[in-house]
Amino acid sequence: MLKKELSVAFVLMALLFLAVACNNQEPKDQDSNSAPTSEKDGQDMKEQPEEDVTLPETTLHKTDQGESVQSLQEILNKVGYSLTVDGEFNAMTTWAVTDFQMQQEGMAVSGIYNKATKEALSNAIENELSVEPAAGLAKPDNDKSTISNPHEILTLVNKKHALPANFVPRNLVKPDVRFPFTESLPKMQMREVAAGALEEMFQAGDDAGIDLFAQSGYRSYDRQDAIFASNVAQHGEEAANTFSARPGESEHQSGLTMDITSPDIGYKLTVEFGETDEGKWVQQHAAEYGFIIRYPKEKKEITKYQYEPWHLRYVGQDAAEEIMQKGLTLEEYLGVK
Repeated sequence: MLKKELSVAFVLMALLFLAVACNNQEPKDQDSNSAPTSEKDGQDMKEQPEEDVTLPETTLHKTDQGESVQSLQEILNKVGYSLTVDGEFNAMTTWAVTDFQMQQEGMAVSGIYNKATKEALSNAIENELSVEPAAGLAKPDNDKSTISNPHEILTLVNKKHALPANFVPRNLVKPDVRFPFTESLPKMQMREVAAGALEEMFQAGDDAGIDLFAQSGYRSYDRQDAIFASNVAQHGEEAANTFSARPGESEHQSGLTMDITSPDIGYKLTVEFGETDEGKWVQQHAAEYGFIIRYPKEKKEITKYQYEPWHLRYVGQDAAEEIMQKGLTLEEYLGVK
C-alpha cells in the first residue's frame, strides 16, 4: 500500500514539474526583442555605412549640370562648404571652387573644376583636411551690378556687370608672342592661363603661315578710366560707349583678353582685320585654344558693342568651342539677358 501511494505521489510531482517548465518556456513568435531570424534582418538592424562619393573625372564649369556636378557639390561640402546639392554648377558652386583654389598654394585660380582641383580635393578628403569657406574669396552678394567673383574664367564683364575698381588679376605674365612695339608696357600682360593658350595659338598660326601680332591685353581700372575719358572728349559719350568701355566694364581689366592684329592692316585694330588671312584663320581656330571673338557680327543688340574681330576673350576650350560653333555671345551662352 505504501509503495502504491509513493508511486502515485511521484507521478503527481513529475506532472507538476512538467507543467511549471512549460509555462516558463517563452514562445519565439511573441518576443518583440528576439534575435534576428535571418542574415538580412541582422543587416537591417545595423547602421548603414555612408556611401562613398567619387570625384568627377571630367572638367566642369558654370552652366554644367548632372550627376557629376552633384558629386562635386557633395565633395565640396565634405571639406567645409554648405552648398545645395542640386547638380547645378551655379554661382555658389563656382564661388566654392574658386575659393578652394585660392586657398591652395600655387594653384591657378579659374573657377573651373579641372585635374589640379580634383587632385587637391582628393588630397583634402584622404587626409581629412578642411577649408574655411570665404577665406580666399567672399561669398557672392546680391549686388548684380558688381562682379563678386572676378577670378573665374567664365566671368561676364559688360555694361551691366562691372569689375571692382580695386581688382587686379593674379598671375599676370607677358606671353611669349610678337608685339608691334618694343616698349615694356602693362598691356603686354595676360593672366597666366590665357597667356599660355595665346602662345599655343600663335605657334599654330606660324605653322599655318599666318602672321599674328598681339596689340593690347591687360588694362587697369585707372588706365581704362583715362582711355574712356579721352574717347568721350573726341566723340561724345554715347558714341564712345559703342566701342570703348567705361572703367570696370572692360574685359581687358580681367586679364583674359588680348586684341590682335597683323601687318596687312598696319597693326591697327579695325574691322578689316576680319577679312585678312589672319582674321579668317582666327575665326576658324581660336576656339581650339580657348578663345572666342567676344563681339561678333550682328550681335550688337546683345553685346552693346560693335563688331570687333580683333578682340579675343579666353573662356577655356570647352566653352569656346560651343560658343563659336553655335554662333553665340558669352551672354547667350551663360543665359544672361
